[in-house]
Amino acid sequence: MPLIDQIQKDIVTAMKAREEHRLSTLRMVKTALKNREIDKMAPLDDKESQQVLSTRIKQRKDSVEQFTKGGRQELADKEDAEIVLIESYLPKAAGEAEIVAGVKAVIAEMGSPTMKDMGTVMKNAMAKFAAEGMRADGKVVSETVKKALAGK
Repeated sequence: MPLIDQIQKDIVTAMKAREEHRLSTLRMVKTALKNREIDKMAPLDDKESQQVLSTRIKQRKDSVEQFTKGGRQELADKEDAEIVLIESYLPKAAGEAEIVAGVKAVIAEMGSPTMKDMGTVMKNAMAKFAAEGMRADGKVVSETVKKALAGK
């Protein structure tokens, strides 16, 4: 079932259960997906839908950081709850140990890359995670690649 259809089904379920927070979050996600679909002028595949959801998660994380700095913990908690809900529609996130192992494997495959090859290592590592059906935070992968290449 396409992601947008699953979200629509969950919206109906949330309406029936009168779960206001879940309903508003799902409506926001559906709107983002529809807007992207309109921009593209074609239906989204699951990979594109997942990219839209990942963008929404990044925005929520930035909001949490800003609300925490501003002393608005109740709003930060609301954003955290939205992150958890949106992540439930995405594939499993790679843990730090999996990221380190994946980066080391990519570096071993490439031979002995230098810091100049960081972009290539990043590209290969992100492709490896995508091929395995996992999503990885680009920042974490970037930091791991820097550490690994600096350690050589």
